[in-house]
Amino acid sequence: MEKSFKINVDESFEFNLKTSDADKLDLIKLSKKKLHIIHNNKSFNIHLNKSQFYKRKYVITINEHIYNVNISNQLDQLIKQLGLSSGSSKKINQIKAPMPGMILNVSAKEGDLVKEGDTLLILEAMKMENSILAPKDGIIKSVNIKNNETVEKGELMIEMD
Repeated sequence: MEKSFKINVDESFEFNLKTSDADKLDLIKLSKKKLHIIHNNKSFNIHLNKSQFYKRKYVITINEHIYNVNISNQLDQLIKQLGLSSGSSKKINQIKAPMPGMILNVSAKEGDLVKEGDTLLILEAMKMENSILAPKDGIIKSVNIKNNETVEKGELMIEMD
């Protein structure tokens, strides 16, 4: 299934991209942090300066210009549409279903020590697989869901300490 992303550059420009758009790029990976792209017969050298992978925030240099890039996936966009805030996630100890769906995989177990951004489970909703990540460092207190189980919006899935 094709995924879509919203790319925000320097809080000034916004782009909507799909995975098929990325597949069409004339791209050469030069190193772990350097890429070369040709687009509309123009050459672009890209360097990754800073990466916050789990927050999907990056600082990149393109042909000597520095840009701050924020990427939001379909789940991020849905959470924003629903008016839910991710800023309060540091204070919460309960992870509830953001939408109705089916649990495809639970990787967290009671007693596990997790870091912020670790994948706790995969929730399939609206024909999309959504990774539900740990909102903070902590210990899994209880897991209230199982693989192949359905959940309703707001249902308690995992408790953390």
